[in-house]
Amino acid sequence: MNPYRALSGKEIVAALKRHGFEVIRTRGSHQYLRHPDGRATVVPVHSGETIGRGLMAKILRDTELSHEQLAGQ
Repeated sequence: MNPYRALSGKEIVAALKRHGFEVIRTRGSHQYLRHPDGRATVVPVHSGETIGRGLMAKILRDTELSHEQLAGQ
């Protein structure tokens, strides 16, 4: 069982913005975010859906953040 709470795309984008990322473009429901130091990722923002484990792991690798940092736990 996963000990972490599932996050929506909207929650992830908000958390990444708190860590210095900014949305550089949007294509459909996908928001492309970049940090001034060059880290970048893509987050799908679909209402009513949470981000799956695999995609969450990819976003965490891309951003070099932990789940605790992202979720604010």
